Amino acid sequence: MAGKSKAKDAKAQKGKPGKAVASGGSTGAGGSSAGFVLTEHPRAVRSIARAKAWGGLGGFLVGGYLSLPTQTLAGAGLRALAAGVVCYVAVWAAAVFLWRRLVVAELRAAQQEALATEVAKLQANGRLGAAEPRRA
Repeated sequence: MAGKSKAKDAKAQKGKPGKAVASGGSTGAGGSSAGFVLTEHPRAVRSIARAKAWGGLGGFLVGGYLSLPTQTLAGAGLRALAAGVVCYVAVWAAAVFLWRRLVVAELRAAQQEALATEVAKLQANGRLGAAEPRRA
């Protein structure tokens, strides 16, 4: 009976709006209180996936290479897998950290560009004096 109730709970949670569907943090995997969701940024998603793949592969290869002289082949394989998983998670966390900052910087740049365009339009129409716009 416990399995059926878990399935019903999962279905109920799936359809609720406002719930973040991902692991990590109280705001979801890629979300934050700034109003953007990292999983909706196409370059970030591709870059994070690529970084995770290279991190896991690199960790596996380095861990396997360093374990070969000291362990049996099975032991070296297990250490290589463990190193791959650790590097996969570490690189994933670093990539998400970096892309959160990059997306915030992109949003700020787009906001400043829109503000500068609006000021230029107002100056061209004569509604705004030639004074320097205030910095936010």
